[in-house]
Amino acid sequence: MKTEVYSWHLAAERKAELEEEARSEGSSLSSLLERVTDDWLAERRNANFDDEAKQSAIRKRAMAAIGSIRGGDPTRSARASELVREIIARKHAKESRAFARPPDFYPDCHSDCQPA
Repeated sequence: MKTEVYSWHLAAERKAELEEEARSEGSSLSSLLERVTDDWLAERRNANFDDEAKQSAIRKRAMAAIGSIRGGDPTRSARASELVREIIARKHAKESRAFARPPDFYPDCHSDCQPA
C-alpha cells in the first residue's frame, strides 16, 4: 500500500508528455511514474554495483603488489641509520682502494719517499 505523497514542479509540456504516455499504455500517471522511478533506481544500483566490482578488482590487484619485504633481519628498520653508514663506509673504502697506487709504482724511490 502506498502511503507517501511526493510532488514537484515540472514544465507543462513534460506533464502533458507523461500523461499522454500513461494513456497510451492504459495506465495511470502514478503507475507510470512508479515504473519509471523503479527502473531508474535499479539502473543506478546496477551502476553502483558495477563500480563496486571494479573497485574491488582494483583493490585486489593493488594488494597483490603491496606487501612486506622479507629480509630476515627483524631489527633492520631500527638500525637503518647504522646500516646506511656501513654501506657508505664500504663504498668509500672500495673507491679509495681503486685509486691506491701499488707499492711498485715508485720504482726509483725508497720506501721512505712513498706516500703514506
